[in-house]
Amino acid sequence: MRSGAKVAIAGGVFAVVAGGVGYGGYNLWNGVTGGDSTVGTQNGAASERRSGPVTAEETTATSKEFLAAWAAGESDRAAQLTNDPVTAGPALLAYKEGAKVSKAVITPGTPVGTKVPFTVRATVSYEGASKDLSYASELTVVRGQTTGRPLVQWKPTVLHPRLTADATLRTGTAKVASVKAVDRNGAELTKEKYPSLGVIIDTLRQRYGAQAGGTTGVETWIDSGSESVADTPLLVLRQGKPGTIRTTIDAKVQAAAEKAVKAYGQASVTAVEPSTGAIRAVANSPAEGFNAAFQGQQAPGSTMKIVTAAMMMEHGIAGPGDRVECPPDVNWLGRTFQNLDRFEIKNGTLTEAFRRSCNTAFIKAIGPLNEKNVADTALGETARRHFGIGATWEVGVPTTDGSVPASDGPETAASYIGQGKITMNALNVASLSATVKNGGFRQPYLVAKEYGDREFATAERLPGEIASGLQKMMRSAATAPDGTATKAMAGVPSPKGAKTGSAEVDDQGTSNSWFTGYSGDLAAAAVVQAGGHGGDAAGPVVAQVLKAG
Repeated sequence: MRSGAKVAIAGGVFAVVAGGVGYGGYNLWNGVTGGDSTVGTQNGAASERRSGPVTAEETTATSKEFLAAWAAGESDRAAQLTNDPVTAGPALLAYKEGAKVSKAVITPGTPVGTKVPFTVRATVSYEGASKDLSYASELTVVRGQTTGRPLVQWKPTVLHPRLTADATLRTGTAKVASVKAVDRNGAELTKEKYPSLGVIIDTLRQRYGAQAGGTTGVETWIDSGSESVADTPLLVLRQGKPGTIRTTIDAKVQAAAEKAVKAYGQASVTAVEPSTGAIRAVANSPAEGFNAAFQGQQAPGSTMKIVTAAMMMEHGIAGPGDRVECPPDVNWLGRTFQNLDRFEIKNGTLTEAFRRSCNTAFIKAIGPLNEKNVADTALGETARRHFGIGATWEVGVPTTDGSVPASDGPETAASYIGQGKITMNALNVASLSATVKNGGFRQPYLVAKEYGDREFATAERLPGEIASGLQKMMRSAATAPDGTATKAMAGVPSPKGAKTGSAEVDDQGTSNSWFTGYSGDLAAAAVVQAGGHGGDAAGPVVAQVLKAG
């Protein structure tokens, strides 16, 4: 064996490859199989096609051979060890030639079942510049459907954990100039300090890097293969001069948001300034990847009662001080809706129903036999007219607009309490609170409209009596002894208001926790997956963010 490289397989567990293996170095394929094409045969003849689960020995040998071939730069050989060589071959070749990887040291770890973790230290070289790109990934060994051979299950993430089917690794002169994103006060925002902003900073660079006036450098990046999805920089070989992009983020509020969602496996929060629409914070857990706070599409639960209450006042059904029925359950065209633990409020007002989040009151008062004869489209019309939900928001980075589509039958009743076909995300719901606090909708935005020459969405201001009515109800929910939001909002400065929500998901045992509220000139909303009651999980997240404002 050359270069002093050693391979040992003991008890199905990989040993560390001494010295590593690089392109042009010793071919570990021969180190494992000895170059014998009859491995897996009996007396030189093809053995019987194997079936059943992949064994530990097969996992060890197959993964080691694949990683060795990949490290040696033998893309064809490595591809044949996967269950999709047609796709794997070009991807492995692009790793070497497109990403300009001159050497790769790949160190396998201990298999867990048929999964094998490994680390990669790839040396990237381009135009005299050279740096190491280090990361961890994993592969899975499966049995080939036609051959019965153990093979590596091909996924782009084998090459790099952030690769997708349409993406490739590239090294060269960057497509756009590098940028320095700063907050409202000029403080630099980095991915390292604010992980949730990583995908946003990448998008700002791709969209507005040329406008920011910087110069390009030499980098390694993940090319998304799509104009609508930002490329992901991985390594800077030679720095360009960054242009500066000023955002509306407040670093102090952003830090609080990052810390608040980190306590949960899946959670999102957004903070918006009601008077302007400026986005002061956005955070997700997990921090990297999909920006659920801006692009999620989930039922918002009882936070939607903000819009439903506005619709009720707009159509003369009930105002804050009007009596409404809140029975334990209510029937709407054959479907039964009930309150949490089937509680009831006797002789209560709309404000009391709002602060205690009585589902049945918001359904029964509008019911299908209501003399006001409210159309099934009324909720969506109020949402669009006064809250901007249904309009196209030009935030500056990709967002998914809230949706309150037309419905009929029991789905209409479900929509009044934020279920059915309605979808929102933390940004949309934060804007609901911001609209109430401001008395009118201001489209949320992350960068000034001059970036990309964008036009902001508009909506009619809330009529004065509706705005004051909503403010009264949200204040009651956040301050009254029996308010569902009172506990979470206890330490938040006044003036304040809030609304809780719990959204049931069909395949989930526990409801998603929603919460939105405002304090002074800051509004926020959060959702915690499977967090239960709105005040229990999402409430503390929003409270932490509001206190930071």
